Amino acid sequence: MTTASPTGPGRVGKTSPGPAGAPPDPRARTAARVRRGLLRALPVSPAVVLLALFLAGPIGYCAYIAFTDLQLTGQAESSFIGLDNFREAFGDERFLNAVWLTLVFTVLSSLIGQNTLGLALASLMQRASKPVRTLTGAIVVTAWVLPEVVAGFLLYAFFRREGTLNAVLDFLHLPSQNWLFTLPILAVSFANVWRGTAFSMLVYSAALNEIPKEITEAAQVDGASGWRRMWHITLPMIRRSIGTNLMLNTLQTLSVFGLIWVMTRGGPGNRSQTLPLFMYEQAFQKSMIGYGTAVALLLLLVGSLFSLVYMRLLRTEV
Repeated sequence: MTTASPTGPGRVGKTSPGPAGAPPDPRARTAARVRRGLLRALPVSPAVVLLALFLAGPIGYCAYIAFTDLQLTGQAESSFIGLDNFREAFGDERFLNAVWLTLVFTVLSSLIGQNTLGLALASLMQRASKPVRTLTGAIVVTAWVLPEVVAGFLLYAFFRREGTLNAVLDFLHLPSQNWLFTLPILAVSFANVWRGTAFSMLVYSAALNEIPKEITEAAQVDGASGWRRMWHITLPMIRRSIGTNLMLNTLQTLSVFGLIWVMTRGGPGNRSQTLPLFMYEQAFQKSMIGYGTAVALLLLLVGSLFSLVYMRLLRTEV
């Protein structure tokens, strides 16, 4: 009679783990994850290098200049002055006025003007005939592709005392005025709406075309009016496009310089002087590069805050 071998199939119990069943080394797992991460990052590494050289580098240098008293003329060398430029800015009434006018200009021309008019044009063009869509799209897009300086001259000719708008008002026997003197910030806001609405229209046209027609047709059959369909169906379904469009329009509007410079140069006085024009005046007309760069850094901070708010809203959407 033979007995079962301790290592044979008759052995009941737990065998000791061999080399193949040994738990993997944590250092090996970490090294593998690092290798996978490097391989995934390899395709985008050229873009990261370019961004570091041409975006992060200049921003970092400007951030350093903002803490110095660097000037264009009359100075042998600059010195580090800490937060003095920022204290001077927040104590300067002209800077605070520029901040207020920048917010007014952004709200009127971007958040309200371009966004609302672009959505309205996109909605109307969906219901219009093909010739009307073609003509309207060509007119609106032409205003958008014009260089900013050319658009500024056109709108200056429209709003000036002897311009087109007053000629039309005189023909209709309505009171006319010097719009660029009495209402300069409204005039430049209208000019920015006229020039930039095409972008919003194109964004919303693409978004509206993605809405299934069955949904709107079912709501129409149920008796929902046009406004109710817009509020309860269209706007919720394109809210991500609305958020993206608002973010891009806001950032573009905050940096508008050429349009306002050509039309009013920030005047009369400083009644249309937004932050980009105030920054240009301090840095290049008064030669205070350090102070002007500090203002530019504050403008960058304002744009970053707007971006964070929009990105937060987009991330929290269901």
